Amino acid sequence: MKVLVIGAGGHVGKHIVTALQASPDTPIAQVRHTQQADEYRQQGVETRLVDLEAPLEDIATAMQGADAVIFSAGSGGGTGDDKTLLIDLDGAVKSMQAAQQLGIKRFVMVSALGADKRERWSDALKPYYVAKHYADEWLKQSGLDYTILRPGLLSDDEPTQRISVGYPEEREGKSIPRRDVAVAAVAALHIDQSIGKALDFLSGDQDMLEVLKSL
Repeated sequence: MKVLVIGAGGHVGKHIVTALQASPDTPIAQVRHTQQADEYRQQGVETRLVDLEAPLEDIATAMQGADAVIFSAGSGGGTGDDKTLLIDLDGAVKSMQAAQQLGIKRFVMVSALGADKRERWSDALKPYYVAKHYADEWLKQSGLDYTILRPGLLSDDEPTQRISVGYPEEREGKSIPRRDVAVAAVAALHIDQSIGKALDFLSGDQDMLEVLKSL
């Protein structure tokens, strides 16, 4: 299966591409910068160069040939609220619309812990959570075979593939390795029990793959 990784230039996206390379599936890296595209091509990874602010038609063209999509794009912490809306929300929705147009059913969304809980949104990150929330809601209504992954604070710690599920009352000091998020995204593609489900998770004691299979 060819899997388009939208946001392959990001920290989690890079790990997703690596995880796909170690799986029976084949990654297609979608990036928005020429340097990122060149780096992937040098690795022998099929690459699509497109900005999520581009018209829907361009995004659909970049998606052609894919069998599934993993969306892991984000505007980044150094941008303003306008880019958050344009990338994390509108870019995500355009990606879903492109998948609909092309008949690509499987869509895995990397979202954010607490995106579905308005009462938990911090004032400093509220536009980010708004974007993630409504992108997730649009995906739920899209008719696509979706899985929504909502990891907590991301770290570069060594992966354990062991998680805790749900939104904890106390998040202080709790995180999840980016590589575990990547493994979860790739694994979910072939776990039918995860279709139509959302998973809030941090590092913990439960086997991640078993959790996905029990959703």
